[in-house]
Amino acid sequence: MAVFTELSLGDADRVVRAHGLPGCTGVVPIAAGSVNSNFFVDGPAGRRFLRIYEEQDESGVAYEWALLDHLESGGVPVPRRVRGPRPGEVRVAGKPTAMFELVGGVESCQALVSPGRAHAVGATLARAHRAGEGFGWRRAGRFEQSDVRARLDRADAHGRPELAGPIARLRQISLEVEARWPTTLPTGIIHGDMFRDNVRWEGDEVVAIIDWESASDGVLAYDLVVVLWSWCYGATLDWELARQVTRGYDAVRPLTDAEWEALRLLMMAAAARFATTRITDFHLREGVGERVHKDYRRFLDRLELAAALTPDELATRLGRRA
Repeated sequence: MAVFTELSLGDADRVVRAHGLPGCTGVVPIAAGSVNSNFFVDGPAGRRFLRIYEEQDESGVAYEWALLDHLESGGVPVPRRVRGPRPGEVRVAGKPTAMFELVGGVESCQALVSPGRAHAVGATLARAHRAGEGFGWRRAGRFEQSDVRARLDRADAHGRPELAGPIARLRQISLEVEARWPTTLPTGIIHGDMFRDNVRWEGDEVVAIIDWESASDGVLAYDLVVVLWSWCYGATLDWELARQVTRGYDAVRPLTDAEWEALRLLMMAAAARFATTRITDFHLREGVGERVHKDYRRFLDRLELAAALTPDELATRLGRRA
């Protein structure tokens, strides 16, 4: 899925040598993700991870590299870049590239998200937010409500009858979220996409958070609700796992009263955003419309779950102390 630009052995060898390594003998495409083209590259110095950025320009690559360096210095477990070229200096098909050392650990399936892991991922996210406080670069997010509605407009233009109702509902929620968006919540650097496939584990310890390319300035609690939706939802929301995520986060960076009150709206915003991108990035792409783990309808279900609760009911269920 995540190979939009082919990587020849010759191009791979050129990129590898530009990073000071002794050539490339093999290229293995990675069929995961939905934004960039990713590969393992093998050679005398071992295996590395090579990325071709499909959407980032040179400034976006520079931002990501600077952020990774900053978070690593703050003790956050992030991928370690293979240093050498400047951002955008080495390209394939005109697109920027990067090389990273392989991360350790394994991905967790939903069945292995225990209360201990839920608590740990919440605490790790909070530590990343704390570490990001001193980062001096600023970048707006790619998924403001206007961006979401623009995607919905493009999806609507396909004239797919099964999407008429969902698109109308998502437009309604987007407008409601924008009208009620809280402007005084704590902000900082957010990952924006900390799903299970972007975290690696050794036992119950997080050893790597990967894919920071969508990181930006944002509402910190929004990052938390993305984790709640992506780590605690099977057939429905597992409230015990959700409480453990929230408790782990709150123990490291205590949530303000305003953040507790805003969680319902933020959960609706996140569910609508991911339902929208699953429509545009998966459902409308030939051959992937039935991929259950990328089914936009699962995020519509999440949206309606949050919408059915009051802010106080949701905060109480997530463990807010009276």
